[in-house]
Amino acid sequence: MARKTKQQALETRHQIIDAAIERFSEFGVSATSLADIATAAGVTRGAIYWHFKNKTDLLNEIWAQSESGLEDVEQEYQAKYPDDPLSVMRAMLRYVFEAPARDQRRRSLMEIIFHKCEFVGEMLPLQIMQQNLYLECYEKIEQSLSHCIEAGQLPAELNMRRAAIVIRGYVTGIVENWLFMPESFDIEQDAPILVETLIDMLKTSPNLSQPALSQA
Repeated sequence: MARKTKQQALETRHQIIDAAIERFSEFGVSATSLADIATAAGVTRGAIYWHFKNKTDLLNEIWAQSESGLEDVEQEYQAKYPDDPLSVMRAMLRYVFEAPARDQRRRSLMEIIFHKCEFVGEMLPLQIMQQNLYLECYEKIEQSLSHCIEAGQLPAELNMRRAAIVIRGYVTGIVENWLFMPESFDIEQDAPILVETLIDMLKTSPNLSQPALSQA
């Protein structure tokens, strides 16, 4: 009986998260109440409070799931391309561009993050959480770049922090623009050339190189 109850609680949690993603994506975070989510999920507000402290906690869980999903994909590519970090990076970049077009859940998550959440009022604490995620993202990108440099696939003089800023800005800018006007270009079809353009920049742009060290 205990195992069944635990399973039911897990299913209820998934129902709440799915309903929240749907409501946040369609109506925005600030315009969606926990009562709205409860109705959409077919549960009571008490059930939501049993799983989540408030709307901020619920949204944070949604973002955490989004991040963990990317980590799982990266592990798959690392297994597929052992000792080839640039192919892992290339595959990950393509996934980030292609997934919103192929997967409605992923698209909804991106719409919430980019267009449907205001960092005001009760959502203000999420701004700090997002800032921390940004810093962690830069560190992860730098780690990937470091592996590529060690493998001789990117220039040794590459300024990794500068490159990480460019990569994140390039990728999030393209995804955000597509989400705002999906009819303006085919992000799934264009993904390969968008990725190769970025990698070409990493390989050849003198502006992404480290300053030359002065000789003693």
